[in-house]
Amino acid sequence: MTEAAAPVEASSVKTTARPGGHLVYVLTENPVSIVAIIGFAVIVFAAVFGPIIAPYDPLATNASISLQPPSWSHWFGTDQLGRDVFSRVLAAARLDLMISVAAVTLSFFVGAAIGTSAGYFGGWVDRISGRVIDTIMAFPLFVLAMGIVAAMGNTVENIIYATAIINVPFYARVARAEAAIHRHAGFVQAAKLSGNSDLLILAIHVFPNALPPMAVQASLNMGWAILNAAGLSFIGLGVRPPTPEWGIMVAEGANFIVSGEWWLAIFPGLALMLTVFTFNLLGDALRDIIDPRRRT
Repeated sequence: MTEAAAPVEASSVKTTARPGGHLVYVLTENPVSIVAIIGFAVIVFAAVFGPIIAPYDPLATNASISLQPPSWSHWFGTDQLGRDVFSRVLAAARLDLMISVAAVTLSFFVGAAIGTSAGYFGGWVDRISGRVIDTIMAFPLFVLAMGIVAAMGNTVENIIYATAIINVPFYARVARAEAAIHRHAGFVQAAKLSGNSDLLILAIHVFPNALPPMAVQASLNMGWAILNAAGLSFIGLGVRPPTPEWGIMVAEGANFIVSGEWWLAIFPGLALMLTVFTFNLLGDALRDIIDPRRRT
């Protein structure tokens, strides 16, 4: 029995050891990961090529065809100014995804730097950074984002900064916890005895161990950042009209639902919902792909 089982284990190790073997294993083990990756590819494709493949100019108005229901000529109908809703939904994908990626990237690296430093060094570094993070978390995050944008002005850059600031505590806390766990680990002590600097140890040994949970958090925050940008636009503090943006389109369409023009708000809302749902699924897929423990 033992001799028969040994070749099977060896073959499975070789399969996952091949280039891309771990990725194939993760995708076949959890088919939901395939759905998440396909959905993410569709979102990226819409963001990159949406304005090119859009059948109409998303800013062009035509009062003669205003408030037309979905048809073969206008798949998602037209709005109160005669603009094609489908073209505007495609064009809005680029702006919303750009805001989300920029905000999450900025908060990811700032939060990782603060959290790993606090967890690794401890002492006054941990105390000061902890008080800063606690101060940010003391405010309702969306209200804090509203205050930042209202004070700095409702531009795309300020929306990115506000979204990044309210997301920093999530990454800082995750990175601090992982760094505090691993700072006394054997491989970290061995790296110190080998003469490596603290900065090199943080970058090469401590940060990679904090990457899997932070990657999952980043995927979740991508969807939340899009919701935050859409929410700010919905209340008038986000992107300014006539720029195509999902939150603006839902806010404008909400006024026409009572009169029966449901498509103005439904289709941008569905695009927003499916995008956030895709990023939530993508978080689990990233965890399985990046986590080193899944390779054993």
